[in-house]
Amino acid sequence: MKLTLIAAMLAATALLAGCNDAGPAKPETTALSDSAGNAAALTLTVYKTPSCGCCKKWVSHLEQQGVVAHTKNYDDLSGIKARYGISPQYYSCHTAVSEQGYAFEGHIPAKYIRQFLAESHPDAIGLSVPAMPLGSPGMEVEDRFMPYDILLLNKDGSASVYAHISDASMQ
Repeated sequence: MKLTLIAAMLAATALLAGCNDAGPAKPETTALSDSAGNAAALTLTVYKTPSCGCCKKWVSHLEQQGVVAHTKNYDDLSGIKARYGISPQYYSCHTAVSEQGYAFEGHIPAKYIRQFLAESHPDAIGLSVPAMPLGSPGMEVEDRFMPYDILLLNKDGSASVYAHISDASMQ
């Protein structure tokens, strides 16, 4: 288990280099229809660094799923993460916040964000996919995939597995 975690962290660190996209940063707000053609009912504010390419890809994933994504670029996201109660062990490269105030840290598939918001979680602050798992939305590299957990983050600082993603089709 420790070796798997270490390997995952090393892979995420190596992939962070690919996250750096030197293209110009521009805030985007795009409303799309979901797969059933319904107007998007979910809006997220996505806090990211200006040069992160994988964050841009994750925002594209959200938009393709009918989520309205307002991006806000910051050079340092630690204050944003602290404001929403996200502990460092659950950090990833971006933080999204729903209109209800829930935080979504990292490369979480849009369908799990929608599912979470449709449920009642009075003790939760949101969800997290720590690090940057290979094959998660925004972290696609060919057909490679690394299974990962989506964690439910609680107000008391604890976390539990919300969903285990064992293959790309579950996203």
